Amino acid sequence: MPDFSTLITYVIVVIGLFLIPGPAVLLTITRTVQNGRKGGIMAGLGIATGDFLHTLFAAVGLSAILMTSALAFNVVKYAGVAYLLYLGICEMIRKPSEPQLPKVESAGALKSYVSATLAEVLNPKTALFFLAFLPQFVHHERGEAVMQFLIFGFIFVILSILYTTTIVLSVSTLGKMVKRTAWINRLSRWSGKLVGTIYIGLGLKVAFQRQ
Repeated sequence: MPDFSTLITYVIVVIGLFLIPGPAVLLTITRTVQNGRKGGIMAGLGIATGDFLHTLFAAVGLSAILMTSALAFNVVKYAGVAYLLYLGICEMIRKPSEPQLPKVESAGALKSYVSATLAEVLNPKTALFFLAFLPQFVHHERGEAVMQFLIFGFIFVILSILYTTTIVLSVSTLGKMVKRTAWINRLSRWSGKLVGTIYIGLGLKVAFQRQ
């Protein structure tokens, strides 16, 4: 079982990552505009479901590695550190561009859920992110790795649902914000630096912490 300080750190980091308007946010806004609040909420649930499936994949694969060899798990973990540092540097130097709402066909609530789930599950960047991100909070001395992965995944899913639901309820305001290119570019620039700092900080913390 992860300790309290690790859980708090994890929650803060996840909330920080949610601040940048990424594909999940834009998809949720699009579905809400096209299909109303129900469609937007179902899309958010689909995204959360996809994230939890990625958690399960990471838990099974990485836990198997940990059971085989602690050294192999550490190799994977530090490969994740390198990937997080790479993502952080990319976010820090990325030039903001005007966000574009994705073009998706109008659909019912069930189709919105299924399409959002598939989009998240089939996104290789999401898979790489979970493989790199989750191991940084898992410590084999805290108990079974699978249980720790599931706890972190469940927390991520709950926070994701709360976040996308908030977006759905605020979509009229957010829609107007997205159209204001200068404002959103400034937000993108600073949120990108914030997220980049989180990635780099987490990577460095793990890289230099005592074994």
